[in-house]
Amino acid sequence: MPPIRVLFVCLGNICRSPLAEGAARKLVRERGLEHRFRFDSAGTAGYHEGEPYDPRVRKVLADHGALFPHTARRITAEDYRAFDWILGMDEANLRDLRRLAPPDTAARIALVTEPWGGGRVTDPYYADDWACEQTYLELEDLVARWLERWTNGEDGPEGAA
Repeated sequence: MPPIRVLFVCLGNICRSPLAEGAARKLVRERGLEHRFRFDSAGTAGYHEGEPYDPRVRKVLADHGALFPHTARRITAEDYRAFDWILGMDEANLRDLRRLAPPDTAARIALVTEPWGGGRVTDPYYADDWACEQTYLELEDLVARWLERWTNGEDGPEGAA
């Protein structure tokens, strides 16, 4: 079975989406599921393209054992074909993801919160260190729920096309 490929997306790819990617990488490593998943992250805008993540994000990821190499990037047309799932952090991201999607999009596009009633993941960009920590914990919980669905055969790659 091919790995499930997931792209986490926020606006600038320096806070929420790398927090989600780090949480996902950590959780699959802890569960011995690295062979079943591939993760990446991107932004809908290129404001921070080529930059590392926010220093607060780096600290939170390091504190949780979820640090990974990261350079911010903008979503590409190829991403829509290369990933099974593209998960946005809020409604604005979701609208942008749908607007930017090419006609041959293969990925399922959803909010990371969608199966649990929707809503937005808090953006810690203009907040303090505590907000960044809280956003990580929120995303770790959401990613764990997605992993549970996917490892139980729900919403797998066969349903992604």
